[in-house]
Amino acid sequence: MSSSFGAEKELMVNGTAYQIYRLDALENSDRLPVSIRILLENLLRHEDGVTVTAMDIKAVANWDPQAEPSREIQYRPARVLMQDFTGVPAVVDLAAMRDAMVTLGGSATDINPLQAAELVIDHSVQVDHFGDANAFDLNAEIEFQRNRERYQFLKWGQSGFSSLKVVPPDTGIVHQVNLEYLARVVYSEQRDDKLLAFPDTLVGTDSHTTMINGIGVLGWGVGGIEAEASMLGQPISMLVPKVVGVKLVGKLPEGSLATDLVLTIVERLREHGVVGKFVEFYGPAIAKMPLGDRATIANMAPEYGATCGLFPVDQETLDYLRLTNRSEDQIALVEAYAKAQGMFHTADSAEAEYSETLELDLSAIEPSLAGPKRPQDRVPLKDAKAQFEQAVEAFNGGESQTVSTNIDGASTEITDGDVVIAAITSCTNTSNPSVMMAAGLLAKKAVESGLSVKPWVKTSLGPGSRVVMQYLEQAGLDKPLDTLGFDLVGYGCTTCIGNSGPLPEEVSKAISDGDLTVTSVLSGNRNFEGRVHAEVRMNYLASPPLVVAYALAGTMNIDLYHDPLGINTEGEPVLLKDIWPSSKEIAEAISDNLTREGFIASYARLFDGDSRWQSLEAPAGSQFQWDPDSTYIRHPPYFEEISLDPDPITDIEAARCLAWLGDSVTTDHISPAGAIKADSPAGTYLTELGVKADEFNSYGSRRGNHEVMMRGTFANIRLRNRLLPESEGGVTRHLPSGDEMSIYDAAMRYKEESVPVIVIAGKEYGSGSSRDWAAKGPALQGVRAVIAESYERIHRTNLVCMGILPLQFLPGESADTLELTGEERFFIPDPGDQTVHRITVKARSDKGSEKEFDVTVRIDTPNEVDYFKHGGILHYVLRKMASESSK
Repeated sequence: MSSSFGAEKELMVNGTAYQIYRLDALENSDRLPVSIRILLENLLRHEDGVTVTAMDIKAVANWDPQAEPSREIQYRPARVLMQDFTGVPAVVDLAAMRDAMVTLGGSATDINPLQAAELVIDHSVQVDHFGDANAFDLNAEIEFQRNRERYQFLKWGQSGFSSLKVVPPDTGIVHQVNLEYLARVVYSEQRDDKLLAFPDTLVGTDSHTTMINGIGVLGWGVGGIEAEASMLGQPISMLVPKVVGVKLVGKLPEGSLATDLVLTIVERLREHGVVGKFVEFYGPAIAKMPLGDRATIANMAPEYGATCGLFPVDQETLDYLRLTNRSEDQIALVEAYAKAQGMFHTADSAEAEYSETLELDLSAIEPSLAGPKRPQDRVPLKDAKAQFEQAVEAFNGGESQTVSTNIDGASTEITDGDVVIAAITSCTNTSNPSVMMAAGLLAKKAVESGLSVKPWVKTSLGPGSRVVMQYLEQAGLDKPLDTLGFDLVGYGCTTCIGNSGPLPEEVSKAISDGDLTVTSVLSGNRNFEGRVHAEVRMNYLASPPLVVAYALAGTMNIDLYHDPLGINTEGEPVLLKDIWPSSKEIAEAISDNLTREGFIASYARLFDGDSRWQSLEAPAGSQFQWDPDSTYIRHPPYFEEISLDPDPITDIEAARCLAWLGDSVTTDHISPAGAIKADSPAGTYLTELGVKADEFNSYGSRRGNHEVMMRGTFANIRLRNRLLPESEGGVTRHLPSGDEMSIYDAAMRYKEESVPVIVIAGKEYGSGSSRDWAAKGPALQGVRAVIAESYERIHRTNLVCMGILPLQFLPGESADTLELTGEERFFIPDPGDQTVHRITVKARSDKGSEKEFDVTVRIDTPNEVDYFKHGGILHYVLRKMASESSK
């Protein structure tokens, strides 16, 4: 390693000597935002004269807040974090790379994580059972039955790959486990004869990896493909970003919670525009903001569009580390390191220089929801009924429908707008004791008033870790939640990822019979169309206590400020304000029941797993023994017939449009994670293999089988393809025949005809979850390019990393302004070796007329040029490692 700046210094902490790379070796580094300082330290520590040069370091030290990002750096995070939906395909790819490495003349064990990799199994549990004291055990048993093959494979990976740790299922949500246990804040490792200390940094295969920013750790979501390359020692190529500073002032008013604050932040920052930027929070309100509130805000950085939403390290950070049972030596290291590097926040800390600044007064925050289909669409609670009425009219034309049914032996009616799912779920809020205690206290008061949940509501409680149940039980708040049907269903993502499980048969039939527009209310972070449940058209994000309140009301068609939730035991109406807990009650519940001992007990045997996990047999060996009959884990085709030299990139000639999509098409639209429909291409495939419909599991759980996933690509039931404007779902027209069929079938037909295909899209293409299959699936379907008005950050990168060319219409232009029909044949030249530049596309109609239009090539960095030329990042890494192995 090179050392151009003499930055190595010794830091003594409790008698231990650490080597650190002092930022004050570079002039004016104290003016930089904390996130830029962390990038700067990363470059100092990895200076080698090749991937990181002295000029790179100087460029970052002299960061210009107002300059457009142009400087590419090679960034090396300390670790990689995965959940199982994205982790399984990542490990599948690594296993396939081992086979390919052997084919290329190397050793299987050349493919190994070169840095810490942690995987938490949390996305596989579904809410099959609810409202039952045994729901957790029943759901866990079903989970193991469904996912045995996947779990055996992960167990093989844990022993087969060095530096890979697996947290077994039914333990906690990945981001909360990271926050409460895995995160170091300051990392230390032995290098040669020295003990290095440096910032804990990470990338994760889940968009909401950003939650760890709440504790001062810089981390963000990447596609699984990028994460695999990072695990294999490849630096992350990135442009030094702009940084938006958000100054927080004031104090939350009585009745407002962290969820209301984050939904407001999502709305404000989406309006401001922070896509591709870092966000840092600062200001006088920080000092009194609990870590749980910070984590809630940091979690939803993908929803406000930022790469990250970083909070500083301060006294609250140290107190939280102590509460969560980090060692005193580790806490001392965090404090000493942050202070030595000028990154410890106090009331008199100088403001950094930011590219842009905003100010948010917490005292103006009001109770809010977001919906019915995007997290940035905040709705003040006082306006929720009026907004709902407008939204439901857009769905059904204003003609309200009602269906009579029988539930549990009693006659009832289900109407448009009724809440059929009420879920306290996901990482956003279940990490936060204040909103969880609020939900428990509200439930307690509701039960004492004699209120009950409406019979058509499917209720569930999926906390982020076992600590949550520990403090709810200690506070005596688990019982009232149980009484209202919010029994523990599992420790996992559940409803927010689409693992809602089936609705009760009577409810499902009523929805179908009346074509009802029903709703869900969940405390998660995603409410995109078709994500929560296939039968639920409208979905609202809300705080946990509001989830309970709407379950009591049973409908969105209610003004919670003035309409009663129900009638108490004395025959009097009960309003929300009558049972809403005060901030004092919430604070006392936390103070009395959230203890270090609870964390000690909950994390004592984190990696052991339960008896089901411990008894699970797993294969051994450096190469995985693929089962050709498996419907979960299949050898992927990416490396078939791979050679050391890539084939040259060629022009795309006479391509057809496979799908013409609109604005805000999410990765859920492109690669759904939820239920597999029996009549879909994936369902047909599984049925032909003898898999029963009730054993289909979900798309997310079958991401280790490319045959399922390529059939599931563009299969979301809410996808709208303008080639079939009256349709909904994954269907298209084959051209020039005009035959209507599924997008998968059309893609396979084009392949047989040797016709390349492209996708046309609007703004924010690929928003939502970091989902590698949203790029892998189109690649396997033969998609060579996407032409969109704009892209979300992770998905654009994923397209390049799978060898798909991302092109962008020029500002002010679109398929509509260019008067394209989607029926043309498209001619796209080889983009060459340049980064962002223009090329000319030709669109020729079958009648012979031709249009030309310029587009921007969104291959943004030189490294991405290499990835694209190799057909993808994994091919590039594999060839590089095979070449080095042969030397």
